[in-house]
Amino acid sequence: MSLEIVGLTKAFGATRAVDGVSLSVDRGEFFTLLGPSGCGKTTLLRLVAGIYPVNTGAVRLNGRDITHTPMHRRNLAMVFQNYALFPHLNAFDNVAFGLRSRRITRSEINKRVKDALALVKLEAFADRFPAQLSGGQQQRVALARALVVRPDLLLFDEPLSNLDARLRDEMRLEIRELQRRIGITTVLVTHDIAEAFTMSDRMAVMQAGKVVQIGRADEIYRAPANRFVANFVGPTNELALSCVETVGSRRRALAAGDLSVWLPDQDSGSGRDHVRLVLRPEALRVATGETGTENQYRAEVEDVVYLGGMSECRVRVGALRLSALLPSAAAARLRPGEQVSVGWNANDGVIIGGE
Repeated sequence: MSLEIVGLTKAFGATRAVDGVSLSVDRGEFFTLLGPSGCGKTTLLRLVAGIYPVNTGAVRLNGRDITHTPMHRRNLAMVFQNYALFPHLNAFDNVAFGLRSRRITRSEINKRVKDALALVKLEAFADRFPAQLSGGQQQRVALARALVVRPDLLLFDEPLSNLDARLRDEMRLEIRELQRRIGITTVLVTHDIAEAFTMSDRMAVMQAGKVVQIGRADEIYRAPANRFVANFVGPTNELALSCVETVGSRRRALAAGDLSVWLPDQDSGSGRDHVRLVLRPEALRVATGETGTENQYRAEVEDVVYLGGMSECRVRVGALRLSALLPSAAAARLRPGEQVSVGWNANDGVIIGGE
């Protein structure tokens, strides 16, 4: 284990920005703190970095308690949202800045800076100043500056939010590939779902200062812990359930008044109020004939929205509206007002509380 956070709490006045958070990050793991603005993820990162003092709890790095250790003695590095480059220094000197205060020889500094710039593919840009670099190049300089000090832990605070969409996609893959290559333990803060899913080994979803779920991207997407997580990490269809009953070895319930629905082979939510079935749009099938699924109903197409390779098909089943994600080639054959079948297999749904 590389990073261990135990019962960490931080309050600003009467507001608990971080409320009893505990989690661990394995050595060499890429771990993401994911959540909406104001959930406490950046505050938690700054507690780990030593920017904010801790109220209660502990932070351990490679078995060493660093809870009250000054930031400059924690042997970690942080890449900020705005890059924080010195405008009057060129790329080489920006990267070298952290080394020059560590009593390292000039020849060693030159070697390590050149290696760091080569690592981020900027060796040819060493003499350029930040204003002469693109946003992506400035981000690489900030990354090289963090890596050149050889930290035990690398922290990212929403590092790609200032880049345009295409460059953001490229940088996600570049940073992830570089992190895997050098094997450095990394913690990323982001509110961007695609960023978290693309880059992370595991992630923690945060809400109101607490961690509500930890897991891999597929675990969190397919088996959300609650309604907040389900809706935050992707689009959902939600069916309020009532009259849950057992039929042989299976369970079924009523949805939208009188729609009989077979439930997944998991906790049926019995004993909880406001139980809901969550279905991702890609789990639904729409066909002019039979769908070949355990749950199948007659529906009417309301709209088809082209999204590129996939299209969103919105259908109505009685009083219930559902959204299905289909290949655009199949969706192109559907027309608003057309009568179709919509369905899904029972185990493609997840039952959650309706909190």
